[in-house]
Amino acid sequence: MRRTLLAALASLALAGAADAQTLRIGLREDPDILDPTLARTFVGRIVFATLCDKLFDINERLEIVPQLASGHAWEDPKTLRITLREGVRFHDGEPMDAEAVRYSLNRHLTLSGSFRRSEIGAMESAEVVDPRTLRIRLKVPSSPFLSQLTDRAGMIVSPKAAEAAGRNFGNAPVCAGPYRLVERVAQDRIVVERFDGYWDAARIHIPRITFLPIPDSTVRLANLQSGALEVVQTIEPDDMKAVQANRRLRVAAYDELGYQSIVFNIGNGPRANAGIARDPRLRAAFELAIDRDAVNQVVYEGAYTPTAQPIPPGNPYHVPAFRPEGRDLARARALLREAGVTAPVPVEMTVPNSPDLRQAGEVIQAMVQEAGFALKLNTMEFASSLQAANRGEFETYLVAWSGRVDPDGNTWTFLHSQGGQNDGKYANPEVDRLLDAARTETDVAARRALYGRIFEIALRQDRSRIILWHRKNIVAHTSRLSGFVPVADGLIRPQGLRLN
Repeated sequence: MRRTLLAALASLALAGAADAQTLRIGLREDPDILDPTLARTFVGRIVFATLCDKLFDINERLEIVPQLASGHAWEDPKTLRITLREGVRFHDGEPMDAEAVRYSLNRHLTLSGSFRRSEIGAMESAEVVDPRTLRIRLKVPSSPFLSQLTDRAGMIVSPKAAEAAGRNFGNAPVCAGPYRLVERVAQDRIVVERFDGYWDAARIHIPRITFLPIPDSTVRLANLQSGALEVVQTIEPDDMKAVQANRRLRVAAYDELGYQSIVFNIGNGPRANAGIARDPRLRAAFELAIDRDAVNQVVYEGAYTPTAQPIPPGNPYHVPAFRPEGRDLARARALLREAGVTAPVPVEMTVPNSPDLRQAGEVIQAMVQEAGFALKLNTMEFASSLQAANRGEFETYLVAWSGRVDPDGNTWTFLHSQGGQNDGKYANPEVDRLLDAARTETDVAARRALYGRIFEIALRQDRSRIILWHRKNIVAHTSRLSGFVPVADGLIRPQGLRLN
């Protein structure tokens, strides 16, 4: 009853006359900072798709294609030459040229707190050849380097605006995307308007886009059904039938590149002193108490794919032999006895405050209790939970990753001791060595074998985190919207979209 009332109230609050001038998109949560160097949230990437073009993008076939770049060539395994489109300008009118690209890449590498540093850390230097040509020199050959430039590491910012704003650049980002930011009200809305000087303006048909963070999935769906939203970034699997039964709505469900996981705080500040942080046997017992299939059925109607590794089955680097262990309460209890602890073992898990993750947390809570854990759930707004995790203010953290085309994007930043998103500060020199080796390996079979060894150590021996399942992107929208192209990264690209 309460959720129905919330949905009705939200629909009334958002309701407005539907037109072809504004596309209203409901997001699962509020994005974090709108600075591509410092940002971390997936929903932020959806907003960035309107604001900040990248050097390269991926298409629906997961091929790397030029965006701000017009082409590239490897002069040798450590030297990448990139040519740029002519006539591209930033929202402030400044030219997007090779010097701007050099500046942006160096900013990603050097700005304090950058989450991009570990993504393009192989870069040694960027040299301007001429206004439309850049030469990037790497310290070592890097198989994933080009793919990193298809996301935030490849977003180019206006040097003039970035220098003027400093750490406040995310409050008013100036990029070379199809829209420019005109308003942001935290936890309420982000409004962008079409940039008339966009280099690919012929493919931008909608004048204005408003992003509305709505954490409750029932409220998001109600607003879509009422016409107060044109697009919902994601709905839950059990809502698909309702959308399919509505002739005014459409739904697209497709596999994502990422995964849901539980991160253990092993070495990040005082909270790493918890018992589960100190002994991998406790973490193994915690994982053995979880039935991934049951959580998937109860919370997601079996729509997701249970897994134990961060690389999805459709990826050529997926390791088929590395599979989830079955639930084994007897072994879990035996591991607690071996570790010399007395049940119940107290553990706290940070959970983003969305209905499905709260429910998943509650199911996991009941499961691990049977093995001897007393799990306390700490629900938080998502962007706040990311900040807390970065500071080490957690014991375990139920968090998802949207995924990348190259497996390095799903592994290095989380498992390497120098990884920018290694919130638990897991560190194993052999894992570091293998991750670095996988970055330079070009043979598919050899690289897959390296990831298999990495998973055996980091995920099975050390139990640094638990990979639970691969999700689906489930985008619902009005039938008035045309031109939406599902891409496995889950982004909603504005190019080609029309409201009829």
